[in-house]
Amino acid sequence: MAYGPSWATSFREGYMGQPSSPVSGTRSKPSPPIRVSLRLATPPMATAADGGTRRRRGRGGKGPNSDLSRTLTDCTRRGDAAAAMAAFDAAASGPDDLRLAAHQYNQLLHLLATAPFPGHPAAAARRVFAHMLGAGAAPSEATITSLARVVAADADAEGADEAFALVSTMRDKYGLAPRLRSYSPVLAAFRRAGDAGKAYAVEAHMAASAVSPEEPEVAALLEVSAKAGDADKVYEYMHKLRRAVGCVTEETAEVLEGWFRSEEAAAAGKAEWDACRVKEAIVAKGGGCHQLGWLRTGPWTVQRVRVAADGECGGCGCRLASVDIDMEDTHKFADSISGLALERETKANFSHFQEWLEEHKEYEAIVDGANIALYQQNFSEGGFSLVQLDAVVTELRDRYNGKWPLVVLHNKRIAKLMETPSNRHLIEIWRANGALYTSPSGSNDDWYWLYAAIGLNCLLVTNDEMRDHIFELLGSSSFFYKWKQRHRVKYTFNKGKAVLVLPPPYSSEIQESETGSWHVPIEEKSGDERARTWLCIGRTDLTKLPREPLVANGVAQDLSPSEASNGAGQRQSAEQAAPVTGKRKDRD
Repeated sequence: MAYGPSWATSFREGYMGQPSSPVSGTRSKPSPPIRVSLRLATPPMATAADGGTRRRRGRGGKGPNSDLSRTLTDCTRRGDAAAAMAAFDAAASGPDDLRLAAHQYNQLLHLLATAPFPGHPAAAARRVFAHMLGAGAAPSEATITSLARVVAADADAEGADEAFALVSTMRDKYGLAPRLRSYSPVLAAFRRAGDAGKAYAVEAHMAASAVSPEEPEVAALLEVSAKAGDADKVYEYMHKLRRAVGCVTEETAEVLEGWFRSEEAAAAGKAEWDACRVKEAIVAKGGGCHQLGWLRTGPWTVQRVRVAADGECGGCGCRLASVDIDMEDTHKFADSISGLALERETKANFSHFQEWLEEHKEYEAIVDGANIALYQQNFSEGGFSLVQLDAVVTELRDRYNGKWPLVVLHNKRIAKLMETPSNRHLIEIWRANGALYTSPSGSNDDWYWLYAAIGLNCLLVTNDEMRDHIFELLGSSSFFYKWKQRHRVKYTFNKGKAVLVLPPPYSSEIQESETGSWHVPIEEKSGDERARTWLCIGRTDLTKLPREPLVANGVAQDLSPSEASNGAGQRQSAEQAAPVTGKRKDRD
């Protein structure tokens, strides 16, 4: 791109006119080659995002467009939409050709979408957008989203329809992919209008665009369904809300309270159902829900309660579940770990481990040996502490009726430990009892202990937060987070004795019981679980339920591993100390 002489003059005045450093005390003229190099590198190049509208900087920062740019920047900083639009309208109606960069049009639209405006913001936004297209500036997703947000805020129904049309056609018209923020104002508009059908159409378009709703969007869909009296849809969105969030906001809690106190909610449900099928569904889905529809009929009682440390509801007295991922997701999770490990490990080594594990399924707990042996060993005499590892193994055996856990250690660690007689004796005992698996040289032991814990659906003893690059490969899937919360056992030491911190006895998430009642946790800003408020929602005719252990994905609460099916007890002592993450980890 060529630049005019006035730009060169401005450059020489701005660059060459600056005083030199204090060392020389004089001005030195740059050599011609350096000056040319800087001139070529300094001027901004027009990009596609600018929509081809970037003008030459040939007026030394003067002119109506420059004045308008400064005004827009100032108004954006102050949140003054009225002044920004007044300046834009004045410049647009003036004698000079007004051509702004795409980001400046976006500034105006964003101001109209977020700041107070005394006039008709939708009309102003349409005017800005029309000028943008006329000037040849290419709109972005942010452009369409801001415009949709402004027109969706109109009180009339046409505004919501127009906003949805803008979002739903942005891909075809401009090649832009809508985002969650694009749909959110449209759903909010149909929520205000109480138009359930159009709200469902927005959700369908979101699904087609691979955009997942979050709490505000699900709450909007739930409320519009409740206003329409559609009990089946409310039930559907109750479970979508359960999957989308852990704890709900106060606003969502009020939406739920409104629904459950309605006549439509009282009429929804069935008087008879297969209790065995409900229990089986709860186990298959990991606990906390059955998804078989509203159970029982009649009015609901909605209370705001607290939940005790053992998971007992202060309202109805039932015991909340510690929710696991369901069996289908468990198998998918194990398959994904296997696939990733086979891509990154020596295939023969990991395949051999899978075959070995298939023949040894009796373990109740998997132990991340390196994480425990290196715990708090970052001092001068510290090292790889087999004593700490043995203390954890001993505690697990004492807790679970003498059953041996599986310790996973890297081969290079074992070779070094075997040089010491006391260590060698301990390792030989573990091997003789099938309590040790050594990952081969060139491998990463993370894949081995993680796959074993998932494949056997048992506990994993580690302080590893599982946040490094290996676990990033798994993505931000909710079932990985849920699995970790349910299966990871943290540890610390007290006078040489291992203290295991088992998973909590209940999960702070929306739960649906086998009697058809619901428990919904509300956000607690303090982070103190004891202070958390829950919605306890049950049919009015229900009496206080007996305390019975719940089973989730084969892991039973209040049962020893020998009594439960491939699981572990969930009691947690109040005296257990908070864990501290240890050093890690073994790589080749």
